[in-house]
Amino acid sequence: MADNARAKRLADLIREVVAQKLLRGIKDPRLGSNVTITDTRVTGDLREATVFYTVYGDDEERAAAAAGLESAKGVLRSAVGAAAGVKFTPTLTFVADALPDTAKTIDDLLDKARQSDEKVREVSAGATYAGDADPYRKPGEDEDDAAE
Repeated sequence: MADNARAKRLADLIREVVAQKLLRGIKDPRLGSNVTITDTRVTGDLREATVFYTVYGDDEERAAAAAGLESAKGVLRSAVGAAAGVKFTPTLTFVADALPDTAKTIDDLLDKARQSDEKVREVSAGATYAGDADPYRKPGEDEDDAAE
């Protein structure tokens, strides 16, 4: 089993090689400049690599890019093997990265929280305390203390 540093170096190399090959080496129109390689992870035995990608566009373009990556998998694996120089070239698995969808969800939740905070600020702008300004009793100020 390889050490984690070697797996990390191989993952970085795979990410760079796949990104460069997609940019300059693959002529598939489905894999234009709208595909971005975001991350790569390699298993500890260096046999399998998972490549995470994002696609700028709608669902149709995402599906087309996924099909294009699957069809170009052999060419990309050959390029990785030539650049890596390892005994066994890892198999590539392409996974659509959920990061943009997660970021959009978080942005929507933050906007909702800001709106809620703004409503609270508007309601509390003219509000006063329910009791006295200083609700604590002090010796000598209470009516019961004065009667005794």
